[in-house]
Amino acid sequence: MLKENQDTTSSAAAEADAGNIGADFALNPAASAKAHGLFEHLNSQFFNELRDDRAISGEACERIEQWLSQHHLDELNALNQLAKAHFLYEGITFSVYGDAAGTARTIPYDLIPRVMAKKQWNTVAAGCAQRVRALNLFLHDIYHQQEILQAGIVPELQVLMHEAFQPHMHQHDLKGQIYSQISGIDIIRGRQGEFYVLEDNLRTPSGVSYMLESRKISQKLMPDLCRQSNILAIEQYPQLLKEILAENSDADHPFIVVLTPGRYNSAYYEHAFLAREMDVPLVTSRDLFVDSGKVYVKTIRGRQQVDVIYRRVDDAYLDPLCFNSDSALGVPGLMSAYLQRNVVIANALGTGVADDKSIYPYVDKMIQFYLGEQAVLKNVPTYQCREKRDLDYVMANIDQLVVKEAQGSGGYGMLIGPQASKRQIDEFKAKVLAAPHLYIAQPTLDLSVCPTLTGFGVAERHIDLRPFVLSSPYRTEIVPGGLTRVAMQAGSLVVNSSQGGGIKDTWIIDSLHS
Repeated sequence: MLKENQDTTSSAAAEADAGNIGADFALNPAASAKAHGLFEHLNSQFFNELRDDRAISGEACERIEQWLSQHHLDELNALNQLAKAHFLYEGITFSVYGDAAGTARTIPYDLIPRVMAKKQWNTVAAGCAQRVRALNLFLHDIYHQQEILQAGIVPELQVLMHEAFQPHMHQHDLKGQIYSQISGIDIIRGRQGEFYVLEDNLRTPSGVSYMLESRKISQKLMPDLCRQSNILAIEQYPQLLKEILAENSDADHPFIVVLTPGRYNSAYYEHAFLAREMDVPLVTSRDLFVDSGKVYVKTIRGRQQVDVIYRRVDDAYLDPLCFNSDSALGVPGLMSAYLQRNVVIANALGTGVADDKSIYPYVDKMIQFYLGEQAVLKNVPTYQCREKRDLDYVMANIDQLVVKEAQGSGGYGMLIGPQASKRQIDEFKAKVLAAPHLYIAQPTLDLSVCPTLTGFGVAERHIDLRPFVLSSPYRTEIVPGGLTRVAMQAGSLVVNSSQGGGIKDTWIIDSLHS
């Protein structure tokens, strides 16, 4: 779990190392061999983000390769170890739920950045913004007129019977019809470099702190290279987030808090990080109370009315009077205050119905229905196991497909057919046949790769990208970049940190000025 303070495994040496990553790492003349020709052997069948993208200035990529070639492999690995020491010192650790050892881990960081041209980023950003606009309109519609359901474009029962559908939200109006103020859209690239949306995250999307910390590390480990590369800035994200949250409120000077489940939550560091960077209180349910339909926070000066809650607590635990009565994470009466429009909760309750993997195949149609536009970013072809025809196809071709739980996350509840044993396939078949409506399947895509430092040198590893979309009634903001996640294991397609995945810095470069 992400710790409030530095992990007990960090030492004085780690603290000293973390404090000393201020300049470009000095060359070690005693090292055995430089990383010359570092990328010469990287000629696989996959699209290589650093070498195959003609939209990126050759000069920008050559500059990165040149910097890397000036360092020995053991020096580059030492830089990654300094990044790990920094993460430990800052308390950026996490635990995997269900891990009996309960050991706090640092997320693996790779110093070789993922680079994208500004021109291509503009396409990604436009596609993400378009998608989030349509999803917000979809959420407003299903809790109001339900026109898209009546038109038969999205199956009615699939929405109304969905476990994330919140009847309490029926006819509840939100300012600007914004349900998802903070959205994370997972993007992948195929064999030809084409972009696809893999998944939408509208409930409590996480990872933005890793995006920001990765940039800090890059600037500390490679300051000259960063300055020369004309990387578009992302450090404005916390201030943008605060502004967006305020714009979703009706108050003139809204009082904002970040609601966390507590320090033992796997994303606690991010909660604390964003509260600190926005300069707003980080609170738990014990700090909040409801009186006369309004939410207050306890302070040393007495109570203070809360106008906006950026919540990192799931729907089911937000209010024990309305949802899970055993929840100690929620605030009694919060839902009543929310329905009286006395407080804004971001993201809104009930957003989960729109980011379910079984709803995902309809997003292109939502964009056409609500916006009258064609989708800028494509969906991955998806088979819905609830449909007999699709189920028959999945059962016949499961060894060639990726099968996922519609409600799954973190890389769990998933089968990658080409990498699975016969026993695993047979067991997964039985699960799908027992409850087909809970599963979807997709082709095994040739995810793009990026050069990644390993203990044995530089190798290609598969990656994805999660841009973060901020929405208010007045604007949509996306900082240029996002969280690049990397599958650290050779051949793996799973980038989630809980499955051993790591992170890279994402450099959006204006190729005209690089």
